[in-house]
Amino acid sequence: MRQPNFNRGPRGHVQAGFQKVDKQKRQILWRLTKYVLQNYKFSCLAVMACIAISSVTTLVSTLFTRTLIDDYIVPLTQVDNPEYASLAQALFKLGLVLFFGVVCSFTYNRLMINVSQGTLLRLRKSLFEHMEKLPISYFDSRTHGDVMSTYTNDVDTLRQMIGSSLPQVFNSIISLVVTFASMVVLSIPLTLVSIIMAVVMMFTTTKLGKRSRAFFKTQQLKLAEVNGFIEEMMTGQKVVKVFCHEAKAIERFEKINEDLRSSNYNANKIANIVMPVNGNLGNLGYVLIAVVGATVALNASPSLLTSHLSLGTIVAFLTLNKSFTQPISHLSQQINSVLNASVGAERVFNLMDAEPEVDEGTWVMENGCWVKGSDEPAAKGGKRSASAAIQSTPIQGDVDFKDVDFSYVPEKQVLFDIDINTNPGQKIAFVGGTGAGKTTVINLINRFYDVQKGRILFDGIPVDDINKSSLRKCLGMVLQETHLFTGTVLDNIRYGRLDATDEECIEAARLVGADDFIRRLANGYATMLNGDGGNLSQGERQLLAIARAAIANPPVLILDEATSSIDTRTETLVQRGMDSLMKGRTTFVIAHRLSTVRNSDIINVMDHGRIIEQGSHEQLLAQKGKYYQLYTGDDSMLK
Repeated sequence: MRQPNFNRGPRGHVQAGFQKVDKQKRQILWRLTKYVLQNYKFSCLAVMACIAISSVTTLVSTLFTRTLIDDYIVPLTQVDNPEYASLAQALFKLGLVLFFGVVCSFTYNRLMINVSQGTLLRLRKSLFEHMEKLPISYFDSRTHGDVMSTYTNDVDTLRQMIGSSLPQVFNSIISLVVTFASMVVLSIPLTLVSIIMAVVMMFTTTKLGKRSRAFFKTQQLKLAEVNGFIEEMMTGQKVVKVFCHEAKAIERFEKINEDLRSSNYNANKIANIVMPVNGNLGNLGYVLIAVVGATVALNASPSLLTSHLSLGTIVAFLTLNKSFTQPISHLSQQINSVLNASVGAERVFNLMDAEPEVDEGTWVMENGCWVKGSDEPAAKGGKRSASAAIQSTPIQGDVDFKDVDFSYVPEKQVLFDIDINTNPGQKIAFVGGTGAGKTTVINLINRFYDVQKGRILFDGIPVDDINKSSLRKCLGMVLQETHLFTGTVLDNIRYGRLDATDEECIEAARLVGADDFIRRLANGYATMLNGDGGNLSQGERQLLAIARAAIANPPVLILDEATSSIDTRTETLVQRGMDSLMKGRTTFVIAHRLSTVRNSDIINVMDHGRIIEQGSHEQLLAQKGKYYQLYTGDDSMLK
């Protein structure tokens, strides 16, 4: 069943306390409430009905106190032989009402467990689905720990709000309404006293809530910082130990951990006094009601409604006063979860509101051809019916750059006038110093980023006119930083093409020279990999990444330092497999070892975002320029 998405809207916060909630804050709370209602409308209606019934039964038991005292206890004390049958009958009826209220209370609590946990399940699913649509630039500008904190801490803060705070708010509103109506009927003067004390409690909660909210926001940010630091230290543990920086890492962690403790302390030291303050104000109101009620009952004339202030009325009103102030105390008790949830909701919605990757491509890959239908973007998955095709051209793997300029941020351009003309099946290499722009060029081919000026053509079609899913299926990539997933060796190779058979995966491993070391593993191809393949060497991980690209069988290969972590002997074996793999495919290679690019058809020498030399190995040596200097230098890594 398709899950509804959040409606886009301004970002804001749900403000705790009783202060005025501005438009943006109301929209945040409404978005969360609407999401819950969209998925659990009938459950929420049943919860509201049960809460209303439970509140009414509580009120009935409170009002029965007046009847119990005035109609039963007082009269029974004035006769010599009291008859208790009528009292027993009334108590039995009250017991039935209270039992029904208990059943309703149990029911709505069970329903809310299902609603809250189900909502979190759907919310995480919606977040993950949206995250998969975000561009690479989103993740490049954020730490993994910060994004993970959204899934864990921020989503979890919504659990208590959905499961407890929202029902409590509705319960409090119902209780306030029915209790206030009953208080007015019993005594207007005592009701006025209760209202004055309620206003004082609301004012106090508002002031305290306003002060603590800023600290709760800081707390969530610091928590994300702690998560990000721990994740960074875990992935870089070998580097930490090599340079003996354990003490320094502990020192840094202690600092950010102390910042988290400080923000947590500042937030809770204010929020946690709200309940005691309101409780004492409620007790003060209770005393005032008792004093005013006794005074009016003893001294007032009938014109001041003395007839309504019997002993039972005063006792019942005192209980109602507790019921009237109790919802305010309950709301203040929820201030921690409300404040946390407001910040958590903002961070969750910030992720949900992040702009997804734009894809307006109308060309798709079908049966070895580029097919274009209407001007509308291709359907999800890059599929289009054959009958809808109005243009078609074979996929050859011809990738050309035409005067391309690019910048990650507007004020700093990183590529200038990149112009490359290739033919299908050629090997195109990029060499140059660190930061020359080699990897950036590669990222433009697969549209991780889009160019600001010029065009990139794939078989004569601008890449921004090609459906991204289809474009990337035509590109096999082996990156300098390999990433392996939790699963078997065979599963990681098959990741390049999920419908590949075991035999095809093994053949791909054989092709790139990975079969030998895989068979020496404890369970061969069934060996489980965890922690990004931490039990393998860097060279072995790269071999698996190369095998994963081989099984995809794409028309274009992109090799970004694919053999940088492999020893010379292994590189020779891998190079043979790579040469076989590259036959008939257009291949883009980034390398620091010039020995790996000597047989390239086109070598592009880059410097500060520009191609300063271009040609074959022999042509560039004849020019005796930058490439000649690199190749004839003394650094063995350049040969």
